[in-house]
Amino acid sequence: MFEHLFAPIRIRDMELKNRIILPAMGTRMADEHSAITDKLIAYHAARAKGGCALNIVEVAAVHTPSAPAHFVSISEDYLIEGHKKLTDAIHQNGGKAGIQLWQGSIAVSMDPKAQVLVASDMNFGAYTIKAITKEQIEEVILCYGKAAARAVTAGYDCIEFHLAHNYLPHSFLSGGLNHRTDEYGGSFENRCRFPLEVIDELRRNMPEGMPLFIRIDAQDDLLENGLTIDEVIRFCNIAKEHGVDVLDISRGNVITAASVYEVPPIDVPNAFNIENAAKIRKGTGMLTIGVGRINTAELAETILAQDKVDMIVMGRAQLADPEFANKAQQGKTDEIVHCVGCNQGCYDGFCDVANRPHITCLRNPMLGHEAEYDLSKTASPKKVWVIGGGMAGMEAAKVLHERGHHVTLFEAADQLGGEFLLAGEAPGKAEMKAAAMEMAAQVEKLVTVHKNTKVDAAMLEHADIDAVIVAVGSSPISIRLEGADKLPHASAPEILRREVCPQGKVAVIGGGLVGLETADTLATNGCDVTVLEMKDSIGSDLGTLRKISVMAKMQKLQVKLLPNSKVCKFTEEGIVLENGSVIPCSCAVFAVGFAANDSHLLVDMCEKKQIPCHIIGDAKSARRALDAVAEGFEVARTL
Repeated sequence: MFEHLFAPIRIRDMELKNRIILPAMGTRMADEHSAITDKLIAYHAARAKGGCALNIVEVAAVHTPSAPAHFVSISEDYLIEGHKKLTDAIHQNGGKAGIQLWQGSIAVSMDPKAQVLVASDMNFGAYTIKAITKEQIEEVILCYGKAAARAVTAGYDCIEFHLAHNYLPHSFLSGGLNHRTDEYGGSFENRCRFPLEVIDELRRNMPEGMPLFIRIDAQDDLLENGLTIDEVIRFCNIAKEHGVDVLDISRGNVITAASVYEVPPIDVPNAFNIENAAKIRKGTGMLTIGVGRINTAELAETILAQDKVDMIVMGRAQLADPEFANKAQQGKTDEIVHCVGCNQGCYDGFCDVANRPHITCLRNPMLGHEAEYDLSKTASPKKVWVIGGGMAGMEAAKVLHERGHHVTLFEAADQLGGEFLLAGEAPGKAEMKAAAMEMAAQVEKLVTVHKNTKVDAAMLEHADIDAVIVAVGSSPISIRLEGADKLPHASAPEILRREVCPQGKVAVIGGGLVGLETADTLATNGCDVTVLEMKDSIGSDLGTLRKISVMAKMQKLQVKLLPNSKVCKFTEEGIVLENGSVIPCSCAVFAVGFAANDSHLLVDMCEKKQIPCHIIGDAKSARRALDAVAEGFEVARTL
């Protein structure tokens, strides 16, 4: 099974046991001085133990003045000791360790103390960042070499040079970013000069048998005068002559909407970048890594079997399930917890510096806590009822079972999955529904499940149990408006489930995620859709990259988006706004949010019987799935 995915491969003196690579995803798990932490070591060790062939340690700064806090750095000798502990942990768990050497250019501005280096003068509102000088160029090149030497001392098996995503080397190579007039700018040959000088310096500080990778964009999307794929092939052929062994083909840049390709959300097709990688591989004859929302073993195997690339990056697949590789190799694919491209924990969590210390994952709340959280069997098993079979309730049931408790799960509907099933009804989001159904199947193998069963206070009164987790979810908010009898109307869930299928002009009241996905459903079915949002912003509850994708879809479908549009009443002609204007429509759809379902009778009965009761997820208040699942995990972990 998966014979191509689990075939070994040799690159110079490094042999990988399979073709699965954990890419250098930023985690913010380093400390404020950019040193390796026990948290980061445990995170990488878990993926190595899970069967991954090669862990590439993320965006390691090579230049101290431009090294942002909580990003990994290898720019000073004192940092080597921490890196050695990290490589030892990866090796001890059966994997190989790589390090990605990085100078982040404008990306380091996440830390206001970090020096921002740019290839050319760059305007930021009222001020301009001046281009890096020749003296600074020489300094940075030497820093790359010293960092490579430290990586060798620290025990890394290979080095990856980050040459993508607007970072400094990419900014020199790309004609869309490099506007210099000296020997480092202008012609293609001049733009190649800086990255090639870095590659030469890296090779001078690496053993002959140590492989050198480069991560490079397949092309510059949405960037005027940016790199074409033919230019990338041309550069890679030159880089091969300078000692590069492997091409890690990425895509995206942070100054245009193409940033959506760096951490592609569910809206971006699976394996979207593989044909680019295959073309570059054919044009260079080099070992090539395929990247781009490859989240199942079946998809990875197909790509390799078709001989399109040599290895596969499976990053978020291993965030969601650190045992991904082992489960796939053992044929236990039905036990894999699959990434759904929600971006809530891995990207939005990474960017949410004020509220989250590091990345996390909706599907795996253990992420970043591998060494802290203990899910070993309890010495005091309890009989626990979980009331509600949405994602939060199912997560609680799984963790309770793992810890040895006796779990009974009740669901009022005829299937488990809750709002994730509803989310999966929107166009392009079938993975959400599949994930809910997959998790339901896993839970039903582990615990006793009663579907079509609504738990009431009387059931609790006669139950012999030790604890209750209430996860009864939420329901759509209903608004009463003047003229409600004059205009047909429905709720967003009724539209998403195709229980109501209006035609013609339809107005969606509410411009959040659910409203936009409802608009998508209606417009895809041929309706003329207008979205009305009382706030001054549409899609304010979407993460950055999902918002880019969803807004692009709205534009493509010609959905009209009207912020600052408070609905006043209905008429036979349509919807009257507070400002007096009329939005003509034949049907209105409410997508104004969800409210927690009432569980006070259950809670009161638990208090009466002195049974510990925990309310989680939307049953507490409507919230993001990331937080709801985390609550289910935390209650079950500590019960």
